[in-house]
Order: sequence, then C-alpha cells, then structure tokens
Amino acid sequence: MRAVLVFNPKATATNARVRDVIKRALESDLKLDVVETKRRGHAIEVARTAAADGVDLVVALGGDGTINEVVNGIVGTSTELAVVPGGSTNVFARALGLSGNAVEATSEILDALRTGRRRRVNLGRADERYFTFCAGVGIDAEVVRAVERHRRNGRDATPALYVRSAVAQFYTGTERKVPSITLDRPGHPPVTGLFNAIVANGSPWTYFGEHPVDPCPLANFDGGLDVLAMKRLRTVATLRVVRQMFDAKPRLSSRAAFQLHDADEFTITSDRPLAYQLDGDYLGEVERVTFRSVRDALSVVV
Repeated sequence: MRAVLVFNPKATATNARVRDVIKRALESDLKLDVVETKRRGHAIEVARTAAADGVDLVVALGGDGTINEVVNGIVGTSTELAVVPGGSTNVFARALGLSGNAVEATSEILDALRTGRRRRVNLGRADERYFTFCAGVGIDAEVVRAVERHRRNGRDATPALYVRSAVAQFYTGTERKVPSITLDRPGHPPVTGLFNAIVANGSPWTYFGEHPVDPCPLANFDGGLDVLAMKRLRTVATLRVVRQMFDAKPRLSSRAAFQLHDADEFTITSDRPLAYQLDGDYLGEVERVTFRSVRDALSVVV
C-alpha cells in the first residue's frame, strides 16, 4: 500500500525522535513517503497531490488543524485517512477512539490496516471548506483567535490558557447586548436573535484536559450537524449552559439556548462580521456561511 505521512513539525505533542519511531513503524507495512508541512495550508496541497497520484493512504501526524487540511485535500477521492495525534487536544483522533499517545495510535492504525478495519464518517462543510468535528461563529471562534495570538507569542495551549482567554473575551471582548445572527434552514422559519453558533459534526466538541466538553452531546459522525446557539449571554445563564457541557447528559436544557439536531443544511447570517473557526483553527471573520452535512464522505483507518 502506498502512503504519505504528512507531519506538522510544530505539533506540540511530538518531537523528532517520536516522529522517527512512527516513520519506521509505518515503513514496516507501507511504501511510505514523508512530507513536512512548511506553512498553513501546505497539508491541503500535499494531500491533494497524493490523492491525484493515486496514493492509497494519507497519514496525518499533527493536531486537528493538520488533520483538517489533509481531509480537505483528499475528500471526494478514494484515498483514505489515518490519524496520528500530535497536537495539544486531538479531538478528532480521540473521538474516533484512538489512543492519545502518538506511538500507541500508530500501532492501532497498523493493526487496523492488517485486519482491514475502516470507518466511514460524515463530514461537515462550511461553504467550500470541510470540517471533521466542529465549527463556530462568534465567541468560541473569538477565543480560538485569542489563544492563537498567545501561542504566536510563545504560550502553550493549555486548558488554563483557554479558560483565561474565554473569561477575558466574555467580559471585555464580545458583544453581549445586541445579537446579530439569524439561522435559516430550508422548510423552517428563520431563527433570529442569536449571539453565536457552535456547529458539531461529532461529539465531544473539545476536551478540558481528559474531560470531554459537549455542547451538542447528540452529535455523531454518522448523523447530520448539530447546533448550540446562545439567545442570551448573561453571566448566570451562560454559566449554567457551560456547566451542562461537562455533564454526561443526552441534551442540554436552557431557555437561553437554541439547539438543533441532525440537520442537513442551514445558513448563518450576521449583520456584523463575526469570528469564524473550523476544527479549532481561526479562519477570519464572516457575515454569512452555509453549513451542510456531507454523508459517508471519508474512509478512516481506525
């Protein structure tokens, strides 16, 4: 089997020695080429070229951003995906049931290749960009933007940094008085007066250390898209919703929140530019995005 290992040298949970161990392990079963990403978006180009050349498998070694790029390079082709977690959170890999340890996950992938284990998963699509587990418009994307800024200044992406950034953004950065978002879904009346939109293609949405965080606990890789949007951003109401995200409940309960389950398509519009993220990567500001569920979109070795 021909394969390409795409790795992000800036991935926080691996180093050159670990990458060499992973490379040697994969080479024992695969005809392997190895490519190091040089810049943001490079993994899309590498994966797209590999798929066009008829490569059977692309192995993504890095965080969720690297995985997202690889997926966007191979979706719609026969090339399969394997994921080796190398980032700080590794939501997609962990949600698939892979070990959080990169070397152990590599062993699991090799076992899956030998036994023929595959999983077909649905993907989300935001306009023309695909995502594996989450997207966000509004305050969660603002927090991602703040964390990325701190990381460029040399800070580690720890849970504590996310908490501090979220609290600072909530009280001093985001608009909490005048909502700007409308959600339009085919065949349904528009939902107005929303402050944000968390869009989930799977569960959990993220992890706080080892603990899953689930704003859309019914979301899964075999279904459509779920949404959690806040209708009020007052402190007490928001804290109640956040607390429920940490509970093992099948569905959140709050009059301050709008929820949508298993949707095929909807459009988010805002009367002002809002921060926007996919799979934990900040992608700028938007005023309109159409989200779609793409069924049976990708084969993952797992």
